[in-house]
Amino acid sequence: MSTKWPSSLTEAVKKYATYKPTSISLRQFVDFGHSPSTRTILRGSQFVRSELPIRLAHRVVELESLPYKLSEMPSIVRVKDWYTESFKELTEFPTPEAFGLPKAVLGGVESGSKVRYFEPSATPDSPLPDEVIAYNEKFVACLDKIKKRHDPTTTTIAQGVLELKDHSRRINAPYFPSTPLHKNIPQNTNGTIPFLLPTDIQSFLDRFYMSRIGIRMLIGQQIALHRSSVKPSSAPLDHVGIICTKTNLLDVAQDAVSNAREVCQNHYGLFGSPEITFAGKTDVQFMYVPSHLHHMLFELLKNSLRAVVERYGVESDEWPEIKVVVAEGREDITIKISDEGGGIPRSGMPLIWTY
Repeated sequence: MSTKWPSSLTEAVKKYATYKPTSISLRQFVDFGHSPSTRTILRGSQFVRSELPIRLAHRVVELESLPYKLSEMPSIVRVKDWYTESFKELTEFPTPEAFGLPKAVLGGVESGSKVRYFEPSATPDSPLPDEVIAYNEKFVACLDKIKKRHDPTTTTIAQGVLELKDHSRRINAPYFPSTPLHKNIPQNTNGTIPFLLPTDIQSFLDRFYMSRIGIRMLIGQQIALHRSSVKPSSAPLDHVGIICTKTNLLDVAQDAVSNAREVCQNHYGLFGSPEITFAGKTDVQFMYVPSHLHHMLFELLKNSLRAVVERYGVESDEWPEIKVVVAEGREDITIKISDEGGGIPRSGMPLIWTY
């Protein structure tokens, strides 16, 4: 059941949704937070407090106007309410001035002014009043609350899609007609593809999940920088917030391999699992978020392990190895994971990037 929000809040959401979000690169994140201080955290809080409502508002407006009645699905309504609640908390969070902070500590940035996140204050970090630390802590607590609220967003959106599919089955409604791209996929007699979502919903899900990554990146970075400023010894030397400036690909990959093999063994009741070997330039280091890299590798390796075990059987004495090949180019790093699990049938290729 959707929360009945006051019209003033609804209008505020629409207003913020007309603003353009500010793009931030990993390099800008690192340049801003390489030496986190109380003053830097305050400036970051000012930026995040102004930027997050814009990003949240864009998602709320889109969640309200989805086609095929997806906006009406209970789980989608629930997510929209989470985003609206978070928007409300951020826009109602007191400004530094309202919190009682003197203008002298704001680095020339007052409420309503544009904060450039990638330009930390040049003002020396002279002793600041305790109110600044209290403000930073209160804002980080607000962010932490929002982050936890949105933890189940991915699964809840997926549940909303399942609700749409179930609704479509009940009313016997087609999703969308076949296109040349899908000519090799088995279709229903009415020319539709079973369980395949419309392309406009596919595009929405792509945008939504990309936006979610950006939102959680902003929140996670601000929380991590605050903790580093309070307890510098808690942060590894090669980390700036949640970003590692010297991410060791092999270390992250081996950790993902260990986790994926453990999941495989537990799921199939095995004492062992297919071996995973590395080749190529595995000693490469680069600036990245290790948890993001680990998640991608872990999911892909799980897929490979499942495919190999199911093709050759759980009773097999040995399985063909899975290969992880790393190639470093001038502008990018490519990680290739290959297995002998049977691959994907040609007719299923158009469905790879669908939900």
